Amino acid sequence: MTLKLTNLLGAAAVSVAALSMGALAASADTIKIGTVLSATGPASFLGDPEMKTLELYVKEINAAGGVDGNELELVAYDSGVDASKARTFATRLVEEDEVVAVVGGSTTGTTMAMIPVFEDAEIPFISLAGAVVIIDPVKKWVFKTPHTDRMACEKIFEDMQKRGISKVGMISGTGGFGKSMRDQCLDVAGNYDVEIIADETYGAKDSDMTPQLTNIKNTEGLEAVVNPGFGQGPAIVTRNYKQLGIDVPLYQSHGVASKSFIELAGDAAEGVRLPAAALLVADKLPDDDPQKSVVVGYKDKYEGATGEPVSTFGGHAYDGLMMLVEAIKRAGSADPAAIRDEIEKTSGFMGTAGVVNMSADDHLGLDLTAFRMLEVKNGDWTIAE
Repeated sequence: MTLKLTNLLGAAAVSVAALSMGALAASADTIKIGTVLSATGPASFLGDPEMKTLELYVKEINAAGGVDGNELELVAYDSGVDASKARTFATRLVEEDEVVAVVGGSTTGTTMAMIPVFEDAEIPFISLAGAVVIIDPVKKWVFKTPHTDRMACEKIFEDMQKRGISKVGMISGTGGFGKSMRDQCLDVAGNYDVEIIADETYGAKDSDMTPQLTNIKNTEGLEAVVNPGFGQGPAIVTRNYKQLGIDVPLYQSHGVASKSFIELAGDAAEGVRLPAAALLVADKLPDDDPQKSVVVGYKDKYEGATGEPVSTFGGHAYDGLMMLVEAIKRAGSADPAAIRDEIEKTSGFMGTAGVVNMSADDHLGLDLTAFRMLEVKNGDWTIAE
């Protein structure tokens, strides 16, 4: 088994060519796929588990004989959160590496920077980022695996509606995901009889959200708060929230769906709710849950290989890779157009995010039932009651 490391344009470029001795026929071709991820930098909590997941499963697939006897080669670049670098690496994947498909894009910003490159080159691209704008409107060559920010708003407001909550404050990050989710929440709130009565924001470098949260706390009639965002911002919001003694429910987004959020927020995370994939509560699912075998299988393999707790972000990469592999098998070809067509036909695929049923009008294929409402209890994720 070989792993080649090469530095390109100041970022990590990893070529994973896991060879199983004698497992592949001498005449087998290599199917070259690409990824651009935020494996280092402020969004490494997204990109690092995504990169490790892709490397782990490409090795496993090749050790088992590849895809219909053809070895997979993963060409991977680390863009950090730099959209310009992401676009440069996307161009390199197309023009120099000649990949047939791409699974990547940890953040909305880097994803949106790469989309024009893959659309122009007619290379199928499965994004791992959250914003609905990635697939709405539908773009012929672009798909995604995580639930959208719009769906997160809907799941949160659905839960609020069940709890009799209608007057809500919002504090949002100003990055691509936070801004997009804020806009989506404002757009759908009325559908759930929710009124946004306070609306604050914070920047990526802000280290104290007390002023914004004080404004929200002092808003008359406040019944709950939603925090669209990812990275360290939501953990800071959560700690400041407790420090100010705000005594109404706090909801976060699936942008913080990893154990690192609980570790960063500490005791203040207790009681926080958020919509997320079943992966975070894999061991707590009932045995008859049809998703349990998939999420437990991924969790055990990832944690066993890395020694790190599983996150939904690595799960997004697992889903993207497995859908791509199945599409290549159905296509019986490494032709990008044939692969694209088969990705779009994905039906009944059980992934870590839920059951995926794509179509020409839906390049995500998930509905709200794929989201679980979770709550932090005793420092761990639980299924909210």
